[in-house]
Amino acid sequence: MSKVVLITGASSGIGKSIATVLSDKGYKVYGTSRNPKNLEKISFKLIALDVLKVDTIQRAVDLVIQKEGRLDVLVNNAGMGITGPLEDTPTDEMRAVFNTNLFGAIDVMKAVLPQMRSQQSGLIINVTSIAGYMGLPFRGLYSATKGALEIVSEATSMEVKQFGINVVNIAPGDFATNIAEGRYHTPVFENSAYKKTYQSNLDLMDAHVDEGMHPKEMAKAVFNIINTKKPKIHYKVGKFMEKFSIILKRILPDRVYEKLLMNHYKL
Repeated sequence: MSKVVLITGASSGIGKSIATVLSDKGYKVYGTSRNPKNLEKISFKLIALDVLKVDTIQRAVDLVIQKEGRLDVLVNNAGMGITGPLEDTPTDEMRAVFNTNLFGAIDVMKAVLPQMRSQQSGLIINVTSIAGYMGLPFRGLYSATKGALEIVSEATSMEVKQFGINVVNIAPGDFATNIAEGRYHTPVFENSAYKKTYQSNLDLMDAHVDEGMHPKEMAKAVFNIINTKKPKIHYKVGKFMEKFSIILKRILPDRVYEKLLMNHYKL
């Protein structure tokens, strides 16, 4: 029996790639988008869901269950980026990215868990970020949202294990997607104390995305996780140095690691 998969944020980038690959492999895939009518030529069903609106989340989950009678996998992929110096970034924009990346993902998990509990099986894959393992300059709020989702996933994994449900994280590094277009960019203010360093780091971030891996690598990783009988809690998908940076943080003194990051970001 083909597994039924719900993927948030499937209109572009990593989410679209995951939905396409899984659909091509025979899964019954429902992708979501805030504006599903804007997407054409796809191999999976696209339905409306806005992670900031609980009623749309519940309607989308109910629709999948009504049509398929079950829900086997949730890929919590919808999210947004944010950049800027802490001092210059509006606090309301900080709250907005937490609402999307953390609380939005939590609300989708809460919507699918009753069905997964009733069928005594299920898999939740939360898309986090390698950036969530460390505080990155001018991306601290983004790192914080993804790090928080990692921790919430760890706790939820233990809570739902008794119902036959697995919760895992998959943390991508830099991927060649249009994520930069959807970020909230704090403007480079003319009178900002961070004008020079922030601008140079914005240029560096864009270069990293342009040189990033193809989204299909994330799709392959998700496919492998779905087909693993006993999945791990944490997965990382990225270039060697991106993944190695997590190991370095564990073994190096804090200030030594900080100095490495500052050298990398030319601070």
